[in-house]
This record gives sequence, C-alpha cells and structure tokens, in this order.
Amino acid sequence: MARSSQTDMAVLGALSIEPMTGYALREAIRDVLGHFWNESFGQIYPALADLERHGFVRRSGSVKRGSSTYALTPSGTRRLRELLTQPIQAVPARNGLLLRLFFGRTLGVEACRALTTNAKADAQQRLRQFDDLDAQIAGEPQHADDAPFWQLTISAGRHHAHAVIAWADECLAALDHIELSRREHPQ
Repeated sequence: MARSSQTDMAVLGALSIEPMTGYALREAIRDVLGHFWNESFGQIYPALADLERHGFVRRSGSVKRGSSTYALTPSGTRRLRELLTQPIQAVPARNGLLLRLFFGRTLGVEACRALTTNAKADAQQRLRQFDDLDAQIAGEPQHADDAPFWQLTISAGRHHAHAVIAWADECLAALDHIELSRREHPQ
C-alpha cells in the first residue's frame, strides 16, 4: 500500500470517530495514534484536499486554513473499509539506535550504554503513557464501541515497551561484559 493510501486510511479512520479540523485531526493522530502511527501537517492537509476532491470527506465552516471542519461521507466510509482490507505491506526497518549499536566499536561502550539507558527510560515513559491512555478511554463512554479495539493497540504498545526494557537490560549486561573483557584483555 502506498504511503499516500496509508495517510488516507489514518485520516479517514480518525474522521470516522468524529468530525474535526485539520489541526484537531493532526493532534488526534499524534495524541491517540502516536504510539504506532504519525502524520505531519504536510501529509494531512494535502490528503484532506484530495479526499474532499474525491467526495470522501466534506468540509464545513470557513475556508480559512485550520478552521474548516471535515466529516466523513458515506463514500468515505466505504473507502476507509476498502483501505483497511488491503494487505499490509512491510516497511523496511529504520532504527537509529540499532544502527549506532551496530557500529558500537567505533562509538564506544559508554556511548552505547547511554543510548541503551535512554531507550529503556523512553520505554518506561511509554508504559506510563499507556496507563494514561487507558484511563482516558475508560472516561469516554461515547467511545465505548471503539474502546475494545483501541485497547488492542495499547496492548501491542505495552508489549513492545516491555520487550524494549527487557532487551535494554540484556544489552546493558552485554556492554558490561564487553567493558570487563576489554579491561582484562587490553589490546
């Protein structure tokens, strides 16, 4: 699936929950979907214009940027279903942390340790954010039908964060071993 189709899916999906402005849409994608998806204003506004041109969303309110509210149309709901049923295409991994660790001999053990410690702290912070999301969802009875599905993504995020924490602990132990080995066998 092309990147633009995935942007369309995110935009249509967010609008399936409730109508909103482009700015509110970006905030919703960042705040609600942010643990597994992101879109920039540079992707959202062109997508909204294209979706409106195709009749998948309708705009109401001022034409002034950011003050128009967009709502999903019936054909937009059909388009969303179509996009959601398309096969998922794997995206090549791009992980800056792993790239740096791969070249850790050049970077140095202490820098690798700092990067890993930061990754662990970020994962612990994400776990706290998932708790906040849980509480927020529980406090929104208007979204009770969506909540079980949203919980699936939160669960995936939690599992990923726990895996990062476990990996970081393993990595830190390995870095300790590398450092000890270098002290015992200097070159």
